[in-house]
Amino acid sequence: MAKRANSSKAGASGLPLGPDSRIVLLTGKEHFLRSGYTDQLREMLNESEGGEVEVVRFDGDSTPAAEVLDECRSFGLMVTHKMVVVDEADRLLNESSRPAFERYAEQPADTATLVLRAEKWNKGKLDKLIEKCGTIIKCDQIPPERAVSWCGGRANKRGASMQARAAQLLVERVGPDLGRLASEIDKLISAAAADGTDPITITEGHVREFVGLSREEQVWTIQEVLLTGRADAAIAMLHELVEVSRVSEVLIRFAYVDLARKLHGYARGIASGVPAQQLNKSLRLWGASAGSVARAAQSANPSALARLFDEAVEADFRGKTSQGDAVLALEALSVRFAQVLRARR
Repeated sequence: MAKRANSSKAGASGLPLGPDSRIVLLTGKEHFLRSGYTDQLREMLNESEGGEVEVVRFDGDSTPAAEVLDECRSFGLMVTHKMVVVDEADRLLNESSRPAFERYAEQPADTATLVLRAEKWNKGKLDKLIEKCGTIIKCDQIPPERAVSWCGGRANKRGASMQARAAQLLVERVGPDLGRLASEIDKLISAAAADGTDPITITEGHVREFVGLSREEQVWTIQEVLLTGRADAAIAMLHELVEVSRVSEVLIRFAYVDLARKLHGYARGIASGVPAQQLNKSLRLWGASAGSVARAAQSANPSALARLFDEAVEADFRGKTSQGDAVLALEALSVRFAQVLRARR
């Protein structure tokens, strides 16, 4: 077995990911990363064994532990090495079965690589045993800022380039889920290639044209309009969301409360001397929205922002308890946003 070394994967421990790892644990909510590391490991094993390794897959939610371990210990008829992949591994390893896997990790088979994949994982003795004979890699969802950089790298690997603003807009519309981003980038590359440019470049225009917003995602556009301080535009957007897009009024009210909370929180933070970067992180502000909220919070009266937040919470409560017309209440709240944001300190 290879000498222990630091893994090159971020958030990894144990041996480097490769053919010397007898057990590989992939944990976290990012399915795209778990699948990517599995494919990478299979390619490494194929190269090491000089041919295709056998891949056996199990569902940890319905497979007995003994069946998985027997598969790891048994010899393949046609190949010299096999990769045994277990999804939902956290459901397989319970109080009764975990000791069996701990014993296996103390003396794993040389002819098999066991890959345990799970969104959730309870750390314990098994983790330390895995680090001695294999690799543990966390596959957590990355923050939006890193997702923007990842988009550019993904496009480059596909033989294209992506404008920074295009990557930012894509993450704003899709979110930081790497699987969805990868799918959208492949689609955008095809669209950009049709333009006949060399090199192929994904622009902001491509994203706006080919990556639409879902009804749930559309609601957050109301915040951009509210920040302009234009009541007429905000009310028009409100009616478009309710009457055309059929977005839930509950979700729209939450968008109003969320924006009021961010404005109030930013104003209080600045007054207390909290650095802008720290405020952006705590309030989960990034991209263009961070600058818009910061400018609005710094120019508006802090006391007025505090009252606006209270009014937004009150409007949400009245809507949840069926007090008054929900749309009229949001129209009135749109006017209050405009009054507060257009007034200056």
